[in-house]
Amino acid sequence: MTAAVDWRAALLRGERLALARAITAVENETAEAGAVLAAIFPHLGRALVVGFTGAPGAGKSSLVNAYIGVLRGRGLSVGVVAVDPSSPLSGGALLGDRLRMNAHAGDPGVFVRSLAARGHLGGLSRTAARVIDVMDAAGRDVIVVETVGTGQSEIEIGEVANVRVVVSAPGLGDDVQALKAGILEIADILVVNKADLPLAERTARQLESMVALTGRAVPVLKTVATTGAGIEALAEAIAARAAARPQGLAARRRMRRLMAGLAAELVRRRIADEESAALDGLAERLLRGEVTFAEAARKALEILPRESD
Repeated sequence: MTAAVDWRAALLRGERLALARAITAVENETAEAGAVLAAIFPHLGRALVVGFTGAPGAGKSSLVNAYIGVLRGRGLSVGVVAVDPSSPLSGGALLGDRLRMNAHAGDPGVFVRSLAARGHLGGLSRTAARVIDVMDAAGRDVIVVETVGTGQSEIEIGEVANVRVVVSAPGLGDDVQALKAGILEIADILVVNKADLPLAERTARQLESMVALTGRAVPVLKTVATTGAGIEALAEAIAARAAARPQGLAARRRMRRLMAGLAAELVRRRIADEESAALDGLAERLLRGEVTFAEAARKALEILPRESD
């Protein structure tokens, strides 16, 4: 099943084995990855991509699990990309969010994939965007992305999700204040999960005050993922935000992101591997401190076209 037409047919039919193999190919960048990506390009932009991010301990996995239940109750198929911290030994996913979503393990309408962050900053793994696209092409109605949970550095989710949900727990204190420095700017919806605990109301008021300072209309919701309280309201808020997005904007943005990522990888490989006296000389100048890294990168881009003529 290496030909592009075979990948296309299998994924469009929603075959789970094909979906699993295609995700493995693009995640590990195997020889089949190029064929998979070529097959899915014409079929992107149909799924709603919802990103869940926030500090560790806020209950993101439980919240995602409850949200999946609402979506399935509405007859929607779901793909989940759960990015976990990496094992320092194997590089694999350390926690395995699939273990926390066993309620949907036997549901053919739910496909969960845990990815290892593999040291990539920004809350996602380097290949997470491609995995999302494979699920999109395979016909999943909603793709839920749960980030690794590293705090305010997770703004990368803003590049891949149509709707961004930032989750907090009651009484986070300094962590709530830290939202102003990064995550708050990309939030479409703010959620105080574990709202049955003390300080939930206070945390919600803190977030509402921060939103007021930004001048943005960002709803602040309270949920209890373990009981389902507030989950229907969250699903409605996500749907409303998605409906307000301009049609076609998400598809164009994701395609540009794909082009940028693939172009960056091609340039990286050429600079690293190509036999070039000019690039070697530039590397020597960088070692001697005669140019900065930013200057060297710009000059390398100028050199490459001449070397390819």
